[in-house]
Amino acid sequence: MPPEIDAYKVLQVDPEAEDEVIQAAYRRLAQKYHPDRQPDAEGAAKMVAINAAWETVGDPGKRAAYDRERAASRAHPPAAGAPPTSRAGTGAASAAPSPPRSSAPSPPPAQPRPPETVSGDWTSGRSGAGSGYDARTMRAPEGLGAAGPPPGNPSGTVLGFGRYAGWSLGEIARRDIEYLEWLDRMAVGRAYRDEIDVILRKTGRRRGEAADASQRRGLFRRR
Repeated sequence: MPPEIDAYKVLQVDPEAEDEVIQAAYRRLAQKYHPDRQPDAEGAAKMVAINAAWETVGDPGKRAAYDRERAASRAHPPAAGAPPTSRAGTGAASAAPSPPRSSAPSPPPAQPRPPETVSGDWTSGRSGAGSGYDARTMRAPEGLGAAGPPPGNPSGTVLGFGRYAGWSLGEIARRDIEYLEWLDRMAVGRAYRDEIDVILRKTGRRRGEAADASQRRGLFRRR
């Protein structure tokens, strides 16, 4: 059949369809456009195209040769104005012309998002004392339980982790108050924050509630 006509499109099947599917499609179309049912010129033309398509892909050997020609034609379409070519005895569907390239400018490349930063004025509302974690002071590199056995006279919750494992919060406060301030800011110390807050206020490392309330009232005092 003419190379510009796709046999698979004429038979209304997928190029990957099984031979049985192609045969069934041919029989259905041949019955639909048979001269007894479509005696007009349009029906006759369709019947000619259907028979030509079946002649091209109905036989497995001819179909294999047609598929090779079809793939080559799509991979290397003829230049503009050049007539389509095909091998003798086999048909080939012409590749559709490539769509014209758009003249619109391509969008600029996406810019990387800047890293998120935290304002220098941000505050958690907690004490600023002890805000610098000094590993040399807290001796964290010495490992789990490196502080040794607790000194005695425990008070508060006993920790089960870190260099002060086995120590109560009260014992740690007497030995290393900065460690409690660090623990107060860490996620692992979330369960102990209420106790640590009381200790830090008693030791003067955090302002009391009265001072906080006085400052809040002063912010809205009439001038």
